[in-house]
Amino acid sequence: MKDFYLQPKLFSAFKGYTRAQFTDDLIAGLIVAIIALPLSIALALASGVEPACGIYTAIAAGFVVSLLGGSRVQIAGPTAAFATVVAGVVATQGMDGLFLATVMAGVLLVVMGVCKLGSLIRFIPLTITVGFTAGIAVTILVGQIKDFLGLTYAVGVRPIETVEKIEANIAAIGSFSWQALVVGVVCLAILVIYPKFEKRVPPSLIAVVVGALMVAFVPGFDEGVYTIGDLYTIPTGLPRVDLGAMDFSVDKILAVLPNAVTIALLAGIESLLSCVVADGMIGSKHKPNAELVAQGLANIASVFFGGIPATGAIARTAANIKNGGRTPIAGMVHAVILLLVLLVLMPYAALIPMPTIAAILFVVAYNMSEWRLFVKVVKTSPWYDWAIMSLTLVLTVIFDLVVAIVVGMALVGVVALVKKLAARQTAE
Repeated sequence: MKDFYLQPKLFSAFKGYTRAQFTDDLIAGLIVAIIALPLSIALALASGVEPACGIYTAIAAGFVVSLLGGSRVQIAGPTAAFATVVAGVVATQGMDGLFLATVMAGVLLVVMGVCKLGSLIRFIPLTITVGFTAGIAVTILVGQIKDFLGLTYAVGVRPIETVEKIEANIAAIGSFSWQALVVGVVCLAILVIYPKFEKRVPPSLIAVVVGALMVAFVPGFDEGVYTIGDLYTIPTGLPRVDLGAMDFSVDKILAVLPNAVTIALLAGIESLLSCVVADGMIGSKHKPNAELVAQGLANIASVFFGGIPATGAIARTAANIKNGGRTPIAGMVHAVILLLVLLVLMPYAALIPMPTIAAILFVVAYNMSEWRLFVKVVKTSPWYDWAIMSLTLVLTVIFDLVVAIVVGMALVGVVALVKKLAARQTAE
């Protein structure tokens, strides 16, 4: 009997499940949790929210996607793709605006899954996907220059757009801190060089420890280097979400609607891309519509748990597979371990230097830029394809993702129409 199209993969994963596989899932979940810990904090800060919000997201979304999702090995949580979108919503609409946009995006994803639209997302052109992904990478990199160089903005200066951040960095160059730069360079070197010799311990964890030790014990480095604790309040215990203080008016809903659509599209695209990559690694086949429903419910659960938008994370999913994870149990274990960290070890996050966070996000930006694929498209595709891809990148950096995707898709449609008319004219 054929499985129901929305049935979670967890059901079929239990067929023939063994103690040995549980051990593998347990180990994989532990390793992925170690990888996710510093990364979730870094991505939360890049998104303009409190560092703990990243952990909240990885716990809630990670557990729900593994429980209800359409992939055997998907790991969900905060990702770099959302950083600029979330930062923009928080800056313009506040946390209540982000809450509303994410819940609305979650509902859209559920509807998309129920209506069997999961297979349609793969028709989004590669040029658009590569263009806005590279654009997001650029915005993340620019956004971290401030902390990497230890710059201090003037009172009242809170840049939102990428161009504004570049201008603010230039204006604040006089506040440059050599201590911050040294910590950042050391941590960046660890992130780049360490994996060439050792792959068992995540390099981001090593960088966090080394950076914190440098600031704590090297003379002179306690000045000029901000830590997370200097800039943010580190909460203890479970999150508390005050819904009564939020604005749920019709005007607010209409204001965040475009952001909700963007979050839903991003979550759907990135999650299903991650599933496709995972399928190739384990020889499986995911259920796209079940995955969309799970991602929708995961995003709703995330913000009710104090988190931010989430999606399938390709790098963490790959790490799960490489370490033996083969069922959703691994993803659930990863979420439970992060919950224990939240309850016991979260205050120690205050010791992490901001240049270390910047270094981690530099590597994230580099990895997600897919510059080799970008260059390949430029070399092998017709001029109009790489022109649309480049324009999508530029619009993502200068304006935002919504403008980039709308303009990019419109141009793809125009090109397709022109090619069709030209073919018809040639035939006649």
